[in-house]
Amino acid sequence: MSEVEWVREGTRFEILEAEEPQLLARNLASAAHLFASATAMFFLGFVFAYFYLRSLNSNGLWLPKHVSPSLTLGTLSTAAWALGAAVLWLGARDRRADRSTQWRVKGAVALALGLVGIVLQIVEWLTAGFGPADGGYASVYLGWTAYLVLFGAGAIFWLETTLATSIRYRKTTTGSPAPGEASGDPHRAGHDIADPLSLVLPSLDAVTFYWIYFAALVVVAWIILYLA
Repeated sequence: MSEVEWVREGTRFEILEAEEPQLLARNLASAAHLFASATAMFFLGFVFAYFYLRSLNSNGLWLPKHVSPSLTLGTLSTAAWALGAAVLWLGARDRRADRSTQWRVKGAVALALGLVGIVLQIVEWLTAGFGPADGGYASVYLGWTAYLVLFGAGAIFWLETTLATSIRYRKTTTGSPAPGEASGDPHRAGHDIADPLSLVLPSLDAVTFYWIYFAALVVVAWIILYLA
């Protein structure tokens, strides 16, 4: 059990849990798996909508002739996510092998590739020439890709915070920042998590798992939306 410390701040008392980092590491791994499962279930709705509306083809308006998203932009966006997943996986291997500089470089590259994937998708929307009211395919395509961008932005933010923490404390040799620094409260006398910097690797492993899982979902979406 972790020690609990009472700290007086003005007229209030606050509890510093000093939770064991091993517990938080397990929580991060569980969270990544749960988030990945929830993401898959969310996009399953678009898979159903795609095949259901295509089978109905009401009034022959499932896919009008002018509705044709760019295969080139879609492929490049998908490739960016897939390549980012591969680079991030290599970066996580570097971090586990204590090659911190190499992991930061690869993490930055993966972050950039994720941003490229989003930018390419936005460019495709701007040049598509159709809207969500232009048939069943158009509505499914725009809804599906919009939420892919939203979930992808969440993965990018997760990676960015992990990478920023690693870069910010790259010269910290004590294994922990100053008390209260992580919480932004200069008056705190200790950490809520014992040795908080030790969670950089578990956080990286968790976001890497989710990124790879999400990239696989992007590939599935590309196959259905562009090739099926």
